Amino acid sequence: MRGWTLILLAVASCGDKGTDPGRTSGPTPFVLNTPAGFPPPEIPPDNALTHEGIELGRRLFSDPILSADSTVACATCHLPSQAFSDPRPFSRGVDGLTGRNSMPIFNVLWRPALFWDGRAPSLEEQALAPVRDPVEMGENWPHIATKLQRHPDYPHLFARAFGPNQAIDSTLVVQAIAQFERSLISADSKYDRWLAGTADFTPEEERGFLLFHTEQGDCFHCHGAPLFTDNQFHNNGLDLDPQDPGLAALTQGRLDRGKFITPTLRNIEYTAPYMHDGRFPTLEEVIDHYDSGFHRTRLTDPILLIRPNLDLSREEKRALIAFLKTLSDPHFEPR
Repeated sequence: MRGWTLILLAVASCGDKGTDPGRTSGPTPFVLNTPAGFPPPEIPPDNALTHEGIELGRRLFSDPILSADSTVACATCHLPSQAFSDPRPFSRGVDGLTGRNSMPIFNVLWRPALFWDGRAPSLEEQALAPVRDPVEMGENWPHIATKLQRHPDYPHLFARAFGPNQAIDSTLVVQAIAQFERSLISADSKYDRWLAGTADFTPEEERGFLLFHTEQGDCFHCHGAPLFTDNQFHNNGLDLDPQDPGLAALTQGRLDRGKFITPTLRNIEYTAPYMHDGRFPTLEEVIDHYDSGFHRTRLTDPILLIRPNLDLSREEKRALIAFLKTLSDPHFEPR
């Protein structure tokens, strides 16, 4: 994963310099390069990106020390080789307990709400929840602080990232993880190169592009460029009677049952299975669902209800998938 490696090399280089015990300077600012056409990123003023913070967050993200039985890390359900998503239909936490399929983690600094139901308004608040959730990591923050403080490496890493007089606590842990996650930017797909005039679509990809961006394929309403998500909540007709309340668990709104936030289509080739419950193993099944397989109920999003079935031909479905694969970023390609 070329881009992923570059991020780590940049961070590791800074870490090597920081091993000098005589160093007294503060954390090194990390310059975030915003891709062309992307919205300006909003970084919390109390959690500016630094090389040391990102490196600490990277290590915490991959360390099962945050779970009660030391078997589950953030990376357990957000695999780098799968564009930081989970190939299992239901993500598994401590004691084998399962929850929704984990969403991919990249370009999340442009997400106004986290989790499928949007219950976390920031990456910092999102990172708080899995640790104490009995279905995910099943741990408590005071115990984690004790484990990290007793660790042979973490006290030094926290001091480098946040200063020598900061006590290790949940705030610093989630700030470091959030910094790392904000550094994961995906914007070097064939689509991006085509947009920049440095790559050409095949005839099939071009046909898929037109299907995607017109009423014929009707994908663009919820998956607009450049993020390929509208960051809104929709009921896409998966069930006649949704058992997972989705957004309604937060709002208590009757018509919000079964609404989930629109996932990005970037790197969609790598992030199977699809939907909040991983019910569709393939992109072909996803397209069949939107083509004619969704349920029409009072809960179904009006965007779907106002149109007839798409009735796409086999060739059109293949073209649509060919275009979707142009959204694959080699930075996140499994190796």
